[in-house]
Amino acid sequence: MCDMKNRINAEIRSLLDNTQRISIISHIRTDGDAVGSLLGLGLSLLATGKEVQMIVADGVPANFRHLHGSDLIVQKITHQDSLSIVVDCSDLARTGNSLNGKPPDINIDHHITNLNFATINFVDPQATATSELIAKNLERWGLPISVDIAECLLFGIISDTLGFRTSNMTPECLRQAARLMDYGANLAELYKTALLVRSFEAVRFWGQGLTRLQYEDRIVWTTLTQDDRKEVSYPGNDDADLVNILTTIESCDIAIIFVEQKNGNIKVSWRSQPGIDVSQLAFDFGGGGHPAASGAEIKGSLEEVQKQVFEATRFFLNAIKLI
Repeated sequence: MCDMKNRINAEIRSLLDNTQRISIISHIRTDGDAVGSLLGLGLSLLATGKEVQMIVADGVPANFRHLHGSDLIVQKITHQDSLSIVVDCSDLARTGNSLNGKPPDINIDHHITNLNFATINFVDPQATATSELIAKNLERWGLPISVDIAECLLFGIISDTLGFRTSNMTPECLRQAARLMDYGANLAELYKTALLVRSFEAVRFWGQGLTRLQYEDRIVWTTLTQDDRKEVSYPGNDDADLVNILTTIESCDIAIIFVEQKNGNIKVSWRSQPGIDVSQLAFDFGGGGHPAASGAEIKGSLEEVQKQVFEATRFFLNAIKLI
């Protein structure tokens, strides 16, 4: 395994050394790790004089725009002849068709459900975040780390580990976080912006979902509709991290949130307690993610999708109780 990682690292370094024009893409409905890893890698490449485009197909939410370089992120690739790198995506569809279905040159990710869709796949499910994976390997790829780069990467790590408290936390992740602090990243401020600060509209959006909260068979779930979004003027397409609040409910094994999308599809997010792997559930519905945090976008009405997902989740939970 170590030899394989060394070989892949050597291949990535060779490609980066010998390429001037590079496009880096992360996933739609972006999160802290997606933006942190995108900016961490992108800013490092820019510092070496490369011509770099950073792409998120549906744009960057306001709560990530404090990160250095976020104003450089665009929604479409204009460098069609560039080296393409996808970060923090378990499958190509999550790029929002940024590459028009063409496999990228490099895929850097940590999701256990990653489909290895690139020419070079640097996928490590042992890493707690893609930002951790990039922080660990930037210098092996001949790329620098500055305070701005370190802050983007540490923000990504904090976001994906919920402040170093997810069940997949490792000593290596803490070592990388400490190293990024050595470069000048402000842990306290990044923790605050990643996990504690919420807009007034986001908290009102939580209220819409909490009024519909339901509990059955150790499963907690709720819904957020397009009408809810309009009523409270919440600008995002996500759940404003409400699903992470649901997992704090006592006697909850799995939390699910159903979020109605503008395209008529339903975004479903699962969160689970340690030892319960919901990634296969998400995969069965065309999605993916981590053992304790996964998601899928499902075509159908809110009522239909709720029924399908709840029945599948209850069956899954009952099955693992019998093992």
